[in-house]
Amino acid sequence: MGTELIDLSPLWQLLLAGALLGAGPLLWLALRSKGATPQQRLRALTLLTLFLTFDLVIFGAFTRLSDSGLGCPDWPGCYGSASPLGAKDEIHAAQTAMPTGPVTHGKAWVEMIHRYLASGVGFLILVLCIMSWRAKNLQVSPWWATLTLVWVCMQGAFGALTVTMKLFPAIVTLHLLGGMGLLMLLAWQAQGYQHKPLLLSAGLRRAAWLLLALSIAQVALGGWVSTNYAVLACDAFPQCHAGQWWPAMDFGQGFTLWRELGVGADGAWLPFAALTAIHMVHRIGALIVFVVLGLLAWRLWHGGSADARRWSRRLLLVAVWQLISGLSNVVLDWPIVAALAHTGGAAALLTLLSFMLARLSQAARPSP
Repeated sequence: MGTELIDLSPLWQLLLAGALLGAGPLLWLALRSKGATPQQRLRALTLLTLFLTFDLVIFGAFTRLSDSGLGCPDWPGCYGSASPLGAKDEIHAAQTAMPTGPVTHGKAWVEMIHRYLASGVGFLILVLCIMSWRAKNLQVSPWWATLTLVWVCMQGAFGALTVTMKLFPAIVTLHLLGGMGLLMLLAWQAQGYQHKPLLLSAGLRRAAWLLLALSIAQVALGGWVSTNYAVLACDAFPQCHAGQWWPAMDFGQGFTLWRELGVGADGAWLPFAALTAIHMVHRIGALIVFVVLGLLAWRLWHGGSADARRWSRRLLLVAVWQLISGLSNVVLDWPIVAALAHTGGAAALLTLLSFMLARLSQAARPSP
């Protein structure tokens, strides 16, 4: 008897679990912000949600890297139950039939914890949206919180598709990008509640926006590498393989976006040359991002203001982190710690740039 891919019977239990998980941080925040203005409370809630969303992105990466994405083969529950405890017989049967397969007790718990955490973040964003519309005279339009709520709902839909479409690479990559987009939305809003304009020349502002665009593209390429398991398609650095700077590559099949995991558009197994092409394009993209980031950091350092130099140091710190974690993935055979660190660095870079660009936008308008 097959498993229904979509079984909404445990949905309300999962939503309740998310509300209970979100209630703890909300209570802590309420105790910490006694006497604060509505605007201060909203900023604090936005920053708290940003922090927990960052954690969720990292745990989502752990779910993918530990091959737990199909630990529960249906959505939103696990074999129609709200937790793996209620599905222990089905999980045991699947694990007995295939001990190293996608469904095991451990993988089911990892997958369901990811869903619980996502529900908790969704609950906090719902509260943020309600509070934003109820407050008066805010510096940040409540439509930002509304957009964030719509965005997290879309993330939930992509989370369902990652399961129902069996880790379809394009869907998994879009799910990763959606998580990064959620971080950027929250960072922009959090900065909006604090008027601290960053004054830079028009050229530096354009360079910052360019770096953001290139970084998003590079994160998409990194997601494509990870979801296609192409990290070790090149096992040396700076060469791809020992003695090979430009190995055989199949860009056509590597970047055929709409296909199942591990197969080409023709249904045959994806050739190794396609994985090599995916990996090498990510390396080239990394070089471009590092050059632009380095030039921007150099210009900020010599821009004359202490504030600009602080941003220069922050950008360089994230760049070094990404370089070390990225190289560690290759030369240490893709340890999960290095892979998580690399995802965290990408999330930190996009969040940092969102804060920076929000402050740049404040410089173009008067203080409220």
